[in-house]
Amino acid sequence: MKILVTGAAGQLGQCLQVAAKKYTTLNFCFTDSKELNIASAEAIQSYFEKHNFHYCINAAAYTNVEQAETDINKAFLINAEGVKHLAEACQKHQTKLIHISTDYVFDGEKKSAYTEEDQVNPINVYGASKLKGEQYIQEILKEYYIVRTSWLYSQFGHNFFKTISQKAASGESLKITTQQKGNPTNANDLAAAVLQIILSQKKNYGIYHYSNLGEATWYDFAKAIVERQDKKTMVQASNAYKTKAKRPVNSCLDKGKIIETFDLTIPQWEASLTNLINNES
Repeated sequence: MKILVTGAAGQLGQCLQVAAKKYTTLNFCFTDSKELNIASAEAIQSYFEKHNFHYCINAAAYTNVEQAETDINKAFLINAEGVKHLAEACQKHQTKLIHISTDYVFDGEKKSAYTEEDQVNPINVYGASKLKGEQYIQEILKEYYIVRTSWLYSQFGHNFFKTISQKAASGESLKITTQQKGNPTNANDLAAAVLQIILSQKKNYGIYHYSNLGEATWYDFAKAIVERQDKKTMVQASNAYKTKAKRPVNSCLDKGKIIETFDLTIPQWEASLTNLINNES
């Protein structure tokens, strides 16, 4: 089985490369933006014509939430138009698309965890661009899996876990917001889940939510990172959080559908964080 992975240089792409080593029956083709620019319809069609992909995992995305507020065209070029180009190529070449989306398609005003059936209503440019990508897929394809996730972190790239770890190592005191709650998600767990979807061979296409179990505020998450690394850094709770982009107050995702459909075992976020830190040290 031949699988194309876009965005291979990103944090999820790198986690997929690690996870892929466990599966000798799967043939992966990892590409970054230099090798395959998803913003170019011609580049994508040409690439698909040279290969016979059974699946395409789209891990390519414009993920700078703050910068997207002013870099609107680029955010939509990659997160919407690029996704449209991939969907069109998948449709033409009968390739199943697994697309990674986000909790930011929701406004965060719901009190409980969001299900796949809940009304979407993004409150920032990043969320709007990701939602447009989802809509293109649904218009163009029948055979797709859209997997929304939240608060991704890993040993790779730029993310909250790495930022807090670096600040803690330097002894810097931290003020972290308590104003948002969500599901911190180890990108390695998401990578494993995506491959499990492929290996299941199930044709239960549609939208799914995946994140680690349990909820936290950013303050809770930061405190857990520092404590598990035995750092003496002071982590203080803060009500202030000034940003250009509005953020959903509640980013929690309901995982019932993906667990039941693909028989997944999803780790608690605290256990997954501990596992990552132990593997890093």
